[in-house]
Amino acid sequence: MLQTVYGTQIALRKDRASNIKYVCESKVMSDGGTVSLDWYPEQPSDDVTSIAIVVPGLGGSAYEYHIRCVVRRMYESIKDMRIVVCNHRGSGRTPLTSPRLYNAYDTSDLTDVLNELSTKFPHARLVCIGFSLGANLITRYLGDHGHSARLSAAVAVSCPYDTEVAGRALSAPGLLNDWLFQPNLMATVKRLLRRNIDVIKSSPLNYDIDAIMKASRMSEIDDLVTARTYGHKDCWAYYRAASSVEYVEKIRKPFLAINAEDDPVTPISGVPKDKFANNPSTALALVKHGGHIGFFTGVMSPKIWYLDPVAEFVSAVLE
Repeated sequence: MLQTVYGTQIALRKDRASNIKYVCESKVMSDGGTVSLDWYPEQPSDDVTSIAIVVPGLGGSAYEYHIRCVVRRMYESIKDMRIVVCNHRGSGRTPLTSPRLYNAYDTSDLTDVLNELSTKFPHARLVCIGFSLGANLITRYLGDHGHSARLSAAVAVSCPYDTEVAGRALSAPGLLNDWLFQPNLMATVKRLLRRNIDVIKSSPLNYDIDAIMKASRMSEIDDLVTARTYGHKDCWAYYRAASSVEYVEKIRKPFLAINAEDDPVTPISGVPKDKFANNPSTALALVKHGGHIGFFTGVMSPKIWYLDPVAEFVSAVLE
């Protein structure tokens, strides 16, 4: 749990492991929505041989500490690789140009990006690295597409899998939820909504803006916005629909999952260990300590330990 707290507090840290500068590209989707692609160290040439696509979690972006660290490590570890962070609609510095926000199960934006990259760079092998909600989207994408997936491999860090279990854990009253997780998450989401309030108001669904701005829990936002947008009765129906549990057994590309038993946001009870055990394409690394997207080692100057194993896994697949 302390690892989760520490990871939250250093989200904007800059050090040698995370010191990078992106080249940004915007992509307009078929419904008028926009995702942004942050490339490192530069946009690739036509003959690039490998591209890693990084997908952040809820409210996350290319500028979070763990994202910058994994981007830099992948570049330093795999020769000539180019890395791109696929920022969700409205996240980070991405403008919201459509009232349709992203959610935990709609893989259409990710699918469009992967299809475009595989067409534009036909010689490149694509791999994905996802965190939390982003990991859930990758899991569902691979399960949906099986052998025909555009990816050569994928890594999922702190994926919730059973999103109803995760939703209830995040909604439960408690010190960390009430004073850390929910305030930080709500501040990020409300900042996104305020910045794009005119676009939100343009939706034919007539969202209750006052109620949204008064919400104190993510489940309330999902009730008022996400569930309505995607036609669900309430947030719990949405969470059940977003589950990726049944997709794990359908994955047919090399897939590494990393979860912690002490994750307070995506509890271990939501991880389908039996489905991993029965699918030879998948490997589940389940550790006792790591929290939610933490996984630090060391005391005086903690470092993210999964960076090397992830790079080694991807490198082995690409050989």
